[in-house]
Amino acid sequence: MKKIVLALVVAAMIASPAWAAVKIKVVDLTGGKVGIDYDATGETQLVRAFALDITVTGAAKIVEVNDFKVGVSTAASKGFGIFPANFSRYITVNAGGDVDNWTVAGYTPVADVNDPGAQPGLGSAGVTIELGSLYDGDANKPATTGRLCTLKVDADCTMSIVANAMRGNVMLENVAEAVLDLTAATNVAIKLSLKCFPSAYTTYNDWVTMGEPKCWCAKPDGSGYQCDGDADGAFQGPQKYRVMTNDLAKLIPMWKTTIATCTDPCADLDHKAQGPQKYRVMTNDLAVLIANWKKTDAQLPGNCPRAE
Repeated sequence: MKKIVLALVVAAMIASPAWAAVKIKVVDLTGGKVGIDYDATGETQLVRAFALDITVTGAAKIVEVNDFKVGVSTAASKGFGIFPANFSRYITVNAGGDVDNWTVAGYTPVADVNDPGAQPGLGSAGVTIELGSLYDGDANKPATTGRLCTLKVDADCTMSIVANAMRGNVMLENVAEAVLDLTAATNVAIKLSLKCFPSAYTTYNDWVTMGEPKCWCAKPDGSGYQCDGDADGAFQGPQKYRVMTNDLAKLIPMWKTTIATCTDPCADLDHKAQGPQKYRVMTNDLAVLIANWKKTDAQLPGNCPRAE
């Protein structure tokens, strides 16, 4: 089965069109780092492969592509880790029709500048990325939403994404071409800002209004656990619980405060207002704390703030 699917991924990126709606989103992660996300929750078919042109404006260049899945999608590691543009250059298929080693240096989603229809590549204003899926059984299939990769740019710019028709566009598992919603991937402003909270988030303005609290941010500015209940930014007790009574003690005095009256934004665990009164600390925040009560660093992802 894997061999059949692999052949489809690498060779069948040419297909007849069909109505679909796969959303692609550019997320400014600050400091010149950008997330490329997808959302196919409205589809009856999963996405099989992406072929995307990513370009930036002005003097900016795309200098890195990172954080991509490599290899077969599994229940423990889902994603699009097959790179059609570079498969034949770097990957060896054994006599049994399987791949023994996916982690080969140079095997990335970035198409080579000499590939037909490809953008100039890293160090230029445009790259073409190609990512496909390979899995065996429904439990191992990629999620309907997720992050394809991250990029790094070297200057302030606007970034846009389009499907690369020559390289295959975005294909669904029934080998039909997907229609894309690129609203959130067109002329997106990217700033090499020193601010630690992503400016593209819908809660960014709230973060600024509340004094740009570093506790909302990822490491090293924040603990990376605040959105899971770590209001005090520290572990507690000999068991080193990340979420416990000290965190609850931070929430209690901020209960039912608004953005104008909340003097401790670290207690705002979900980073959102709640109810018609727009309370910053209320039952939704308490629910986060309860869900992670007495959990340690090892039991929590530590990746706050997470992508919206």
